[in-house]
Amino acid sequence: MGNHTIVTLKKGEGRTIKAGGLWIFDNEIESIMGRFKNGDIVTVHDFDGYPMGRGYINQNSKIRIRLMTRNVHQEIDRDFLTMRLQNAWDYRKKTVDTDSCRIVFGDADFLPGLVIDKFSDVLVVQSLALGIDRFKEQIVEILKEILKADGIWIRGVYERSDAKERKKEGMERIKGFIGDEFDTKVPIVENGVKYIVDVKDGQKTGFFLDQKYNRLAMQKLCKDAKVLDCFTHTGSFALNAGIAGAKSVLGVDASEFAVAQASQNAELNDLSDRVRFECHDVFELLPELEKSGETYDVVILDPPAFTKSRNTMKNAMKGYREINMRGLKLVKDGGYLATCSCSHFMDYENFTKVIGQAARSAHKRLRQVEFRTQSPDHPILWAADESYYLKFYIFQVCEEK
Repeated sequence: MGNHTIVTLKKGEGRTIKAGGLWIFDNEIESIMGRFKNGDIVTVHDFDGYPMGRGYINQNSKIRIRLMTRNVHQEIDRDFLTMRLQNAWDYRKKTVDTDSCRIVFGDADFLPGLVIDKFSDVLVVQSLALGIDRFKEQIVEILKEILKADGIWIRGVYERSDAKERKKEGMERIKGFIGDEFDTKVPIVENGVKYIVDVKDGQKTGFFLDQKYNRLAMQKLCKDAKVLDCFTHTGSFALNAGIAGAKSVLGVDASEFAVAQASQNAELNDLSDRVRFECHDVFELLPELEKSGETYDVVILDPPAFTKSRNTMKNAMKGYREINMRGLKLVKDGGYLATCSCSHFMDYENFTKVIGQAARSAHKRLRQVEFRTQSPDHPILWAADESYYLKFYIFQVCEEK
């Protein structure tokens, strides 16, 4: 039914897809010919009838259409999905340690609205758009076969489609097993550190894989160091510091649940004597540490996204500036600061500017060791701006003498 629906763009619109992205917004559409249901695949033409591709439509969403293919003759069927998933897996095998990794990263893998993480022998699926939701079970089945061909047996699949974005698509937020039930506390090993990942109740899909190689980059700086890890979540930076031979590590997070998980992870790695976790509001704790004269060899700032939209940018800038200034004041002369932003709206320019302002306020000089982004299993698709979100700096911090 939806197959013959033709959506025509207004003249001069379709900028995102013409640049290589996948989104068409509600205000870019001139006309829709034919009958369709939300979630159906439609064909997109430019204002002059030039074929642009095929994708799924949803009138509940501001992102009205998400392109699945540039080829207007391409059927979106099992063969097509197999090709997309095989490409995604082949790319991961080349670029990352696949023991635990993100196998599908939405638009950047040309499967808009879909995220699939692999934690050892468990898959976690997040479907954020109506059109892709219809293919969910089939996609899981195909992916299991692709992995099986490489000798990887998936023992369970859990769905975490409980993100707020689903509301924008007019969909319910849901979570639960796809297929048989299994123990949702999943042991993984990353960079030599063991974790228990809670795929059912952890944040997002249970564990942030995007920082894998940034955590690894910190290991060489943390040997024999006194380390402070702020917004530690499940303790990943703190534990990487611990396993690298840090003298002492304090990880702090505002969530009791996270701190309990992190402490359990420390025990798992026999690091409880050197790595401890406490529950604090970081914004309140840092001034207190400063007052009491505490300093650290390494300070790590990995805050949640302070901004989820352009409108809250001003406040977010203030938040990042404040936290970086406070963090910088706690670094010993010649010590190191790692600082990041995982907000797509806080772009490279703004983030860089804010850190510069923080350094001036704290009267510190920064020597950049490196700048990094998210791990390659979260590829950045040029023209799909949302796929570039993580900015990660490591600095040596020097007193202004």
